[in-house]
Amino acid sequence: MVPESHRFAGVVLVDRRGWLLLQERDEHPRIDPDKWGLVGGHLDPGEDFEPAAYRELAEETEIVVPSGSLRFWKVFDVDHSEAYGTTDQMAVYVAPTDLTDADVVCHEGRQIVFVDPVAALGLPLTNAASVIVPELLSSALYGELVRAH
Repeated sequence: MVPESHRFAGVVLVDRRGWLLLQERDEHPRIDPDKWGLVGGHLDPGEDFEPAAYRELAEETEIVVPSGSLRFWKVFDVDHSEAYGTTDQMAVYVAPTDLTDADVVCHEGRQIVFVDPVAALGLPLTNAASVIVPELLSSALYGELVRAH
């Protein structure tokens, strides 16, 4: 029997320095423990990607952004074969922000902080983030997010 795939929503906020909001996962999650990844998570049954992005951001960081302020970027296929035996989908939403680390309340993982993009590329990234972060940093969208301040 083939395992059923999962759906995830991820959020990347970009501050005025161009730093990315990332989460350092602890040893407890089934997927990519002890690695750095996006704020986000599983969709609830019947939930769409966009509401899940807003919900996950608020649940994990206490950051509540107005509806419509997260911009859909794209859906990525993510290899979760080690954890679930599946390739899953993660919809990624992005937004510029004037928030700082002091505005983030970490409710999941070791820490959720803004990370220098050069440093981010050198971190042990989750399977999803190892594809998403470099692609975002090399995109025209990233430049738009930095200039949006």
